[in-house]
Amino acid sequence: MDRRFFLKAVPMAGIAGSLKTDKNILADIAGPVPVNDREYNLNLLLRICDPVISSLAKGQLKATMPTAVAPHYGKPVDKVTYLEAFGRTLAGLAPWLELGPDNTMEGSRRILMLEKTQKAIAMAVDPASPDFMNFTNKFDPQPLVDGAFMAHGLLRAPEWLWEPLSDTTKQQVIEAFKSLRSIKTFSTNNWVLFAAMIEVALLQFNGGWDRKPVDFAIEKIMEWYKGDSMYGDGAHFHYDYYNSFVIQPMLVDVLKVLVDHQEGSKEQYELALKRMQRYGVILERQISPEGTFPVVGRSMPYRNAAFQALTQLVLQGKLPPELTPAQVRCALTAVNKRIFDTPGTFDKNGWLQIGFCGHQPEIADVYTSTGSLYLCTTGFLDLGLRAHHPYWSSPAAEWTAQKAWTGKTINKDHSLE
Repeated sequence: MDRRFFLKAVPMAGIAGSLKTDKNILADIAGPVPVNDREYNLNLLLRICDPVISSLAKGQLKATMPTAVAPHYGKPVDKVTYLEAFGRTLAGLAPWLELGPDNTMEGSRRILMLEKTQKAIAMAVDPASPDFMNFTNKFDPQPLVDGAFMAHGLLRAPEWLWEPLSDTTKQQVIEAFKSLRSIKTFSTNNWVLFAAMIEVALLQFNGGWDRKPVDFAIEKIMEWYKGDSMYGDGAHFHYDYYNSFVIQPMLVDVLKVLVDHQEGSKEQYELALKRMQRYGVILERQISPEGTFPVVGRSMPYRNAAFQALTQLVLQGKLPPELTPAQVRCALTAVNKRIFDTPGTFDKNGWLQIGFCGHQPEIADVYTSTGSLYLCTTGFLDLGLRAHHPYWSSPAAEWTAQKAWTGKTINKDHSLE
């Protein structure tokens, strides 16, 4: 089916109406009371995303989104936080949207969110929009980061987010990405990957790419490898979750786009993937029997984005043999319940509040604002698998720590090298 024709030729409201079996199904974004892990996680993802996407689709994001900031915050918040919120939300929401419409209750919800998200993209890049976003270095280099997350989102949903966009909007997205080239990339940390992600998106979408930042990023990240799946964030190792927040998911996807376009090394991609698989094993073993995990390092207000590398392995069907889909699903769902069911995580209007488990402004870094928090959506990439996939349909299973702490048989761990 031609996605562009489907979404343009048939009004979204008409599609939704044809699938609607109950007048209340589409009225409540929160959906029905969840009966399984997928419904719980989907309801939670949409609860997080809807304020951002719905407000932006109406051109009201800047008018309605809070602009809370960390103590000692030093950026022009109104110039950066909106792209932070949108780019990061898109990065996590995109795989679920890429499933497209279907004749289910979930499919009807997806149709509505697809329509809103396509409008949101147009609002973000249209200079005439009240929510036109800053893609320049005029105020702060931060837009490079969140333009890259936006690009990552579009790469994760090329058929249902990118293709249906109007030619005008596509060109405006390309122009926005190219304007980010004015921002000097920090060459000493994970920022090298943001420039690379922008360029491979331009490659993917025929926007005219520059491979120099891509080659440079790959060279530096590979140079910073420390062993047993871990890369340094620069020349030094940092005990935090940046291997999951940014480094491994972006590196693997940058290399995959290059391979797909016959512009990169398949061996290099497979090496990076092998390392991420080992890192996924480590992440799963860090989830306690109670669904908690170590709160260590900077950027902890990104919450469950600490597991983006693991959810990307799930999404791409690349879980290592040490992990069963059911144990990963159950472990990640337990984490999400511990984090997001805590009072104070959302404000009275449904926006995320600064914190890790509730409202905890003191845990924030100096660069953290409301928009920053939406990287948590990348902890839900597994929703890009269909509901009947064994990941979602298999019976519940204990994860490693649950078995270890109840005296049950578990396999010993081992390093990659």
